[in-house]
Amino acid sequence: MRRVHKAVIAAAAVALLGTACTGTSSAPKASDDATKDTTITFWHGWSAPSEVAAIAANVKAFETAHPNIHVKVVGNINDDKIKQALRAGGPNSPDVVSSFTTDNVGTFCASNVFADLKPFLDKSGVDLDKTFPKPLQDYTQFEGKRCTLPLLNDAYGLYYNKDAFKAAGIAGPPKTLSEFDADAKKLTKAKGDSFSQLGFMPNFHGFESTTTHFAAQWNPTYFTADGKSNLAADPAFGKMLTWQSNLVKELGGFAKLEKYRATFGDEFGAKNPFHTGQVAMSIDGEWRLGMAKEAGVKFDIGVAPFPVPDDQADSYGKGYLSGTIIGIANTSEKQNAAWELVKYMTTDTDAVVNFANAIHNVPSTLDALKSPKLVADDNFKVFLEIAQHAKSSTTPASPNGGAYQLTLQDFGYAFEAGKQTDLAAGLAKTDAQIDKDIAQAK
Repeated sequence: MRRVHKAVIAAAAVALLGTACTGTSSAPKASDDATKDTTITFWHGWSAPSEVAAIAANVKAFETAHPNIHVKVVGNINDDKIKQALRAGGPNSPDVVSSFTTDNVGTFCASNVFADLKPFLDKSGVDLDKTFPKPLQDYTQFEGKRCTLPLLNDAYGLYYNKDAFKAAGIAGPPKTLSEFDADAKKLTKAKGDSFSQLGFMPNFHGFESTTTHFAAQWNPTYFTADGKSNLAADPAFGKMLTWQSNLVKELGGFAKLEKYRATFGDEFGAKNPFHTGQVAMSIDGEWRLGMAKEAGVKFDIGVAPFPVPDDQADSYGKGYLSGTIIGIANTSEKQNAAWELVKYMTTDTDAVVNFANAIHNVPSTLDALKSPKLVADDNFKVFLEIAQHAKSSTTPASPNGGAYQLTLQDFGYAFEAGKQTDLAAGLAKTDAQIDKDIAQAK
């Protein structure tokens, strides 16, 4: 399960990795014999008992298929620990590493702390275009260097309270943003200076309602061909921020919404505002289905793609994609054996499907998405379709991780609060800051 907005914050903490590790050699150390008895170490970030059990089952299946390769599994590892281990090397460092933070792919690849996987892919005859959806290929490489592969996928869509829709006389989920705005207002019920129900929480602190998740509905271009920040030049960002700030005003204003937001429970707990009925619509990932069930939500949940701009109505069905990544430590002296594990976990259809079923994520290969073994009800199928939509997109990799996303988000906070009123000038200033940060990271 991805915690994307939190992962972006983690990405900033790893930004220095790009400069701190540039001396690491990019030469592959794949001289080990993967047919001989060996033990490799695999680090991952999952910590919930069900997730840990799913990883253990996947590794056990791998060891059954490769009886000579033994895997030491270490869980609950964050990117800070990964950074320290890959910088230090040595016998206690991992051979295979998994991370929730796709935003750090640029850092991992540019600093050469993850091995280049192209020689391994070529040796194994893996055809990327026949194996992985295009957006997943995009977020697992940086400037043509592929140092990671996708390990499950996350797709973002619209959750809505069917009971609230029925009570408001709304027949079905909105497809365009004008329909969405109208429904959000119709679903909002005032209570004094607050709300008894809010149609949608548009504020950028509203959990998954981030600048990047919203912007995906416009298919923006974050960087120019020469790597310069493109926020002011691409109308998509201005349109997204204008839409969002207008909705903030129409639903009661920034201060009133922030006061209501302060009453929300934890995003990943039973008191999530969508679970409790405090909001009637929410943008979220596929994992929310399992969480809502565990929370004992009483109303009927509907899922649909998040609405698109009215002038892009023909692209309805797309959404923001992200996911978990996996790679091989460049310090590993057992890279051939490590590749066997990476290849199994990322390209073996049964392995991908079984793992997706166990932790309720979207599969990351084209074959797994179509597998009859995939457990998917009607709501989950919506996310499968978003994951395969031709215009679904993700945020690009950068040399300093997700720092540029934080810079954009900070401007979003200022703009929605009315602290920054000149949109064009603010975006241009944000571009300049992003370019400065990237230059310092190289």
